[in-house]
Amino acid sequence: MTKPPERSKVVRKLRCAVYTRKSSEEGLEQEFNSLHAQREACEAYIASQRSEGWVLVRDQYDDGGISGGTLDRPGLQQLMADIEDGLVDVVVVYKIDRLSRSLADFAKLVEVFDRNGVTFVSVTQSFNTTTSMGRLTLNILLSFAQFEREVTAERIRDKVAASRKKGMWMGGVPPYGYRVENRKLLIDDKRAEHVRWIFARFLEIGSGTELAREVANRGIRTPRGNRIDKKYLYRMLDNRAYIGEAVHKGDSYPGEHDAIIDRDIWEKVHAILKESPRKRAARTRADTPALLKGLLYGPDSAAFSPTHTRKGGKLYRYYVSQTVLKHGAGSCPVGRVPAGEIEAAVLDQLRAVFRQPEIVAGTWKAARAHAEDITEADARTALQQLDPLWDELFPAEQARITALLVERVDIGMEGLNVRLRVDGLHSLAREMLAGGIEVAA
Repeated sequence: MTKPPERSKVVRKLRCAVYTRKSSEEGLEQEFNSLHAQREACEAYIASQRSEGWVLVRDQYDDGGISGGTLDRPGLQQLMADIEDGLVDVVVVYKIDRLSRSLADFAKLVEVFDRNGVTFVSVTQSFNTTTSMGRLTLNILLSFAQFEREVTAERIRDKVAASRKKGMWMGGVPPYGYRVENRKLLIDDKRAEHVRWIFARFLEIGSGTELAREVANRGIRTPRGNRIDKKYLYRMLDNRAYIGEAVHKGDSYPGEHDAIIDRDIWEKVHAILKESPRKRAARTRADTPALLKGLLYGPDSAAFSPTHTRKGGKLYRYYVSQTVLKHGAGSCPVGRVPAGEIEAAVLDQLRAVFRQPEIVAGTWKAARAHAEDITEADARTALQQLDPLWDELFPAEQARITALLVERVDIGMEGLNVRLRVDGLHSLAREMLAGGIEVAA
């Protein structure tokens, strides 16, 4: 009696996706690189499992130059999307750390695999994640992979620390005034001159706000072409690289690069920086020219000059007529006026002008010529902001704004007559709308 022929076993096809990754970009430009080697090994393994129904999917999932410590990788994201769409049955990698070096991240990936019935295979560490033994092996291998990553990170940190202690440049954005060649800091002569001027000028005025304005007027900008503001300047003034030192975690060491700033200048600058901003602002205020210098005139059209005297350690400021200075007391009906009172009176008139509807409307029309989207309410708000902001401004800024707004102040027996600069009012409104007025700090 003959046996009936056996039925041929139907083998289910398993669609296999190969994932490759390389942490650094080094060597990726080569015709045959690490990614190609990983893919070749994985494809050979899939071919050896052809009898089990394994077939290679055409799509390639590669991530070159991306760390395994993150899941934010284009190739991996595309692979996960195709898994969710049911296009993949088996994920094949050369080693498990190609997929992830983080145990927590890998747990997230395995959860997606399980939900979609996808298995995971490493061609050099053969196991199957659908079995409990495979999961145990996976967790052990991932623990070692994460341990290796952490040890590598510690070695890198130790190497950086040791290099910094030797004064070596370890990368990053070079300080303004330096350029990088062959992993060393070299002085950029043109920008180094700007650095020396910034330190020297700060010694003279002691004001970051005023220094930022002068830097802008000189057209000095960052290497990327951005505006140098007060914060940028303070970081420059506090950067020990300029005295030839390398800093690591708060400690400084002699650097391999040349210094731009002499140490005695550095110490003088930092003696100023140790003072509180209020004290420096007060000193700047005392050294700043009077608010109405060159603007105040008497009844005989003679100019008034600022002067001051000290009594009991207190400063008293005045404006004195040139007629009195030349011909003595009594030669002018208004010979001398207290500076604080006359300046306050002028400012009160300016504040009243800002609230006048015709001034607001005129300023708005002028501002629209430069920015069509400005509304009349914007112009009114900009002018009204100056009142509460005034006392926070540096004296030099107050003097600049006064000179911008006031053409002339005539003082007589009857009172004051303030003549405004209409074009200055328009310019000030545009500055306020653009946020160009700086306060003391």
